[in-house]
Amino acid sequence: MPQRLWLAGATGLIGREVLDLALQNRCEVHALLRRAAPELPNSPHLHAHQVDFAAQAQGLSSPLPAADALIICLGTTIKVAGSQEAFRALDFGAVLAVAKAARDTGVSRCAVVSALGADPASGVFYNRVKGEMEQALIALNFPQLLIARPSLLVGDRARLGQPARAGEQWAERLSRPFRGLIPARWRPIAASAVARALWLGVRNESGPRLHILESDQLQALAGTQAC
Repeated sequence: MPQRLWLAGATGLIGREVLDLALQNRCEVHALLRRAAPELPNSPHLHAHQVDFAAQAQGLSSPLPAADALIICLGTTIKVAGSQEAFRALDFGAVLAVAKAARDTGVSRCAVVSALGADPASGVFYNRVKGEMEQALIALNFPQLLIARPSLLVGDRARLGQPARAGEQWAERLSRPFRGLIPARWRPIAASAVARALWLGVRNESGPRLHILESDQLQALAGTQAC
């Protein structure tokens, strides 16, 4: 189990679930935040670091304590970001900056949230950026890298102060009656299940050098192992 964890994206749907798991296990968490986040839990094991990812495309200027593992839950949508350029700056640039900084300080285990359909050759911009991000992290040669490719996320955004996403709500409602007919890889997945899979991944010191988990595998892993 990691004693010290870097967590990027602790205020998001998956990141907050990861944070809760890490704190429950008394892991020392260094949360990398784009803004102050007073809504995060008050814990002696949590240390917040405000980082300007946009200004640190080549790495992080402020050194952070050494850690055993890194979990990256950074991500947005093109609609929320406002443009393809802004989306890429976060989902590719910020993710890579954090990963480089962690690798430079000796972090050996990394887990990152990507997306179903990630492919650097995709004709869909969103999927292409996710695929390029995956390739960039693989090139950093972490001793252990876990890439999670969840389907549509389900979770309580209201508790995080985030607006509900209509697309997520409609997809969940429409898929519910036909759940048994939809292949597991394409079914909506709970953010908590993704978080559990990420946490279990960085806990495993003897895991494979590269482990890519599709959405059905994430659900299976989270449902069969305890944290």
